[in-house]
Amino acid sequence: MDSLIKIFKALGDKSRLRILKMLQIRQLCVCEMTTVLGLATSTVSNHLSILKEAGLIFDIKDGKWVDYSINTQSSSLFITGLLPLLSFWLNDDEQIQMDAEKLKTAYRNELCR
Repeated sequence: MDSLIKIFKALGDKSRLRILKMLQIRQLCVCEMTTVLGLATSTVSNHLSILKEAGLIFDIKDGKWVDYSINTQSSSLFITGLLPLLSFWLNDDEQIQMDAEKLKTAYRNELCR
């Protein structure tokens, strides 16, 4: 039960839901997410830690960047059951749509120099 509670707590924050919806579009580094969310790097990093601890995302080192992706290979039945639903959640939400538009121009090579 504890792992399910951890997942729902991770999903219970607007910024973390926004991050997950952005990660559905493509893998991202912190600077790309920070630009779209308009939050401090430390705040975004904290949100990412919570999502990672819940098993919803994972990270991969890519040169000087760390890329974050949705954990579609999770062994957790809770996560494999919830993640497909995420594709349908909030697609008509104005904030999610604005984030997707901002993401079209947020690229690490221009942001993280």
